[in-house]
Amino acid sequence: MTVAPYGTWVSPLSAAQVAAGATRLDQVQLDGRDVYWIETRPQEQGRSVIVRRSADGRIDDVTPQGFNARSGVHQYGGGSYAVRDGTVYFCNFTGFSDNQLFRQSRDGAPVALTRTPQRQYADLEVDAKRERVICVREDHGRAGEASNEIVAIPLQGVGLKADPQVLASGADFYSNPRLSPDGTRLAWLQWNHPNMPWDGTELWIASLAADGSLTNERRVAGGARESIFQPQWSPSGELHFVSDRTGWWNLYRLRDGDVQALAPMDAEFGEAQWVFGESTYAFIDDSRIACSYSHDGRWHLAVLDASRGELNTLDVAYAPHLSVRADRDAIVFLGTAPTSPDAIVRVYPDGASLELVSRPSGRLLDAADVSIAESIRFPSRGRSVHAFYYAPKNHAHRAPEGEKPPLIVISHGGPTSAAVDSLNPKVQFWTTRGFAVVDVNYGGSTGFGRAYRDALNGQWGIVDVDDCIAAAQSLVAQGKADPRRLIIRGGSAGGYTTLAALAFHDVFKAGASHYGVSDVEALAVDTHKFESRYLDQLIGPYPATRDVYRARSPIHAAGRIRAPLILFQGLEDKVVPPSQSQKMADALRANGVPVAYLAFEGEQHGFRKAENIVRSLEAELAFYGAVLGFKPAGDLPALHIDNIESRS
Repeated sequence: MTVAPYGTWVSPLSAAQVAAGATRLDQVQLDGRDVYWIETRPQEQGRSVIVRRSADGRIDDVTPQGFNARSGVHQYGGGSYAVRDGTVYFCNFTGFSDNQLFRQSRDGAPVALTRTPQRQYADLEVDAKRERVICVREDHGRAGEASNEIVAIPLQGVGLKADPQVLASGADFYSNPRLSPDGTRLAWLQWNHPNMPWDGTELWIASLAADGSLTNERRVAGGARESIFQPQWSPSGELHFVSDRTGWWNLYRLRDGDVQALAPMDAEFGEAQWVFGESTYAFIDDSRIACSYSHDGRWHLAVLDASRGELNTLDVAYAPHLSVRADRDAIVFLGTAPTSPDAIVRVYPDGASLELVSRPSGRLLDAADVSIAESIRFPSRGRSVHAFYYAPKNHAHRAPEGEKPPLIVISHGGPTSAAVDSLNPKVQFWTTRGFAVVDVNYGGSTGFGRAYRDALNGQWGIVDVDDCIAAAQSLVAQGKADPRRLIIRGGSAGGYTTLAALAFHDVFKAGASHYGVSDVEALAVDTHKFESRYLDQLIGPYPATRDVYRARSPIHAAGRIRAPLILFQGLEDKVVPPSQSQKMADALRANGVPVAYLAFEGEQHGFRKAENIVRSLEAELAFYGAVLGFKPAGDLPALHIDNIESRS
């Protein structure tokens, strides 16, 4: 075993291997005995491909080269395809203002169903009885704010003279249009500004008239302070859904006009609905429900016998994280594990056996090199805060006696999102080099009940920052981190937390902002519709509280930043415009603070291309070495850092 300072260890995991292992699996669907899912592939410039595993075990790409099965609705997309009897219906993403629908039979080529520019589609539901696809449409072709509706698209294709039929309109947002098994009723969610779907949504039901339009529309649950998630019909036609009416997202059903709780507990059966098409439960049969729930930040797979009110948690090697599907024979889901890459997993309802459905991606690391997450809690602002701690781990290296490791504090995006404890190559990239990592579920994170989630309301830039600082200080007090080498990094909203921590506190000695927000006032007036009123909850109504926006914006406190900072930005980002990173880089450069700024052509909000994932990881590592005074192992590409001479 080699004795070497933390941060300088020779890692078995290169940035190129991280990028190669960054293929993202998503959106599991079942069609008879066939299993479908989405693979987002960095090696194909971030293209999203529909993949099918047939009943005989053969795995094939469904969508051909030149097609990108991705939705741009709400900017974050999801719900980009549906499958019925071997035919796939999917959104083809060519840009955030062009996202047309296609139909592709099992052995055929894609055929366009729409061709109107400036429109996008998501959350597809096949209405076979009426030969149409019901979906959410976002229209950018009108003056002012984009409009959202539920529409029905005829399946005969572009040549059909009939226009799409608008089924529901008037609300600011829609999601989850779901047909009853007999095709006579439609359920959906809708909500209005300034709410986000985790703040308050309404669950509606309507009957379908002979011409396919909706009649007898009525709200059956939800409201401004009740968040409904994933309405779904049982095989016999009873509507089920997840609601946080008790403070926890639990499962309910609508029976004879009454809302009945199925498994009341202090756990989350839902999640913040950033994307379409999420599924945390599915019906095995009319009484048994396969479901996933989160308790203390960890996800579990269970089978709920709704007739008895019994929840049986299964002991399986993979945790279900959304995309739960089921039939009478098996439960299929996107599974995560602390030592294995994400996989599509098939489990039998008794939990006795497990099968990996997706292609094995290969083991990136030996078990001796994998740092497994430790769930920790620590006090902050009178609350108990959750995080996952990863110790430095590399079987071939140890640090000199008495040395403490540099600590990377990760502030996740959202901010209404959550850190999970799955094997993340981007975390292992750091731990195998001798960094400690703590991934903080600061106040505002999901998975811990509504009160925990609401702790960030009006306090963004304060609670999240304080919790990240408390995580670092707690680990320093335990001797698990070097107080002279504390780093904070984050993307999007996590980038804002990073910048705010550096601007308003002096705890961290370096930072990395990935497409982070530097000016929350600019974000309030220049962002997409879905998040255009999000800051009303997180900070306050704008412009009435403009002074608070300016006070919370790191760009207006850039003169207080002394810690070196590296910024990464996609130049096609519509969520956080590139000007946010550019202005911060310019300000620090002028103030004599060591700063590096890397901008990537063709990247949006989050990097999808392999070469850019590699470049950003290697640049970040080189940056930390340069500003914290150690030499990372390996040959890293040159990195220009302005004002680096001030560190010598």
